[in-house]
Amino acid sequence: MTQNTVTRAQLSEAVYQEVGLSRNESADLVETVLDEISDALARGEMVKISSFGSFQVRQKGERVGRNPKTGEEVPILPRRVLVFRASHVLKNRINEVQDAVDAANARA
Repeated sequence: MTQNTVTRAQLSEAVYQEVGLSRNESADLVETVLDEISDALARGEMVKISSFGSFQVRQKGERVGRNPKTGEEVPILPRRVLVFRASHVLKNRINEVQDAVDAANARA
């Protein structure tokens, strides 16, 4: 499995190609959407994107962890973590693509 990363520039280019805005307008649109998502999450709101998934910030309490090298107990402070839950539509799409790749590899 390859480890490709989609960048902001690639998202902007995709918006440019699909929507027909200028490159600058496409980059601004992507920035605005990402900023709005980030701001909503920072306020503690859930962000749901239909047919994609939902992002939520959860509070984790303090707990005791262990240093794997020394075995020493170390307190892990309370913190907020970002959780993403993929929609069934996205999960199905991912599995369809993987099934197609698997079928192509089986024929080769």
